[in-house]
Amino acid sequence: MIRIENVEKSFRKLPVLKGVEVEMEKGKIYAFLGPNGSGKTTLLKSILGLVKPDKGAIYIAGQDIQKNWEYRRRIGYMPQIAHFPENLNVEELFRMIRDIREMKGDNEELVKYFQLEKHLKSPLKTLSGGMKQKVNAILALMFDPEILIFDEPSTGLDPVSHLKLKQLILRERDRGKTILITTHILSEVGELADEIIFLLDGKIFFQGTTEELLASQEEKNLERAIAKITDREEFEKLAKREQHTSAVSRLFHWVA
Repeated sequence: MIRIENVEKSFRKLPVLKGVEVEMEKGKIYAFLGPNGSGKTTLLKSILGLVKPDKGAIYIAGQDIQKNWEYRRRIGYMPQIAHFPENLNVEELFRMIRDIREMKGDNEELVKYFQLEKHLKSPLKTLSGGMKQKVNAILALMFDPEILIFDEPSTGLDPVSHLKLKQLILRERDRGKTILITTHILSEVGELADEIIFLLDGKIFFQGTTEELLASQEEKNLERAIAKITDREEFEKLAKREQHTSAVSRLFHWVA
């Protein structure tokens, strides 16, 4: 569904993406992981057409996206923080987005799902961060796109709404959607991701399942595996401290 070939991008003299090559299929959830500055956001913005690569190509359904803006109709995007026109209410925002996209869009079921019926007439400026995230999610999903991109989707959501969104994401995956997620909540990766794409220093360091990532780092815990990849020197210091603490604990237990 999505194929990225040798994509490079620099901002001034700072290289951010360095020959990225990756493919993503229909019916899978891909979690993009990596330390700050690894290129995750730049890569996703390149897919969205918000950043133009210096080199390489991005294909969606076999078509090069360069100078082909129609492909954006295939994508639903939920940014980490949405900035809405404050003079509109929720209902007016949905209507405006339908007019801009020139698509019908069905938000009624999603409004009921997230229990926003009582807030349709509420000005956007009066909504809490969590309520805005629900609106954000509805805008991403209401046009039934083939590709969904979620940037830190759980930000600001209460536990019930977070669970509902995860269930929706899994449902859309089962309907054959290609779903891309960035998140710092590693439990969310374990629950949702079919594959992990780990970026490090502007390159794809790893692509595969959670189990394969754990095996490659000889770890049983995803957090420890990622820490080892991101900063091996710091991880080794931490591991030595843990071993020392464990040894002291065992000695104390034996003496006692």
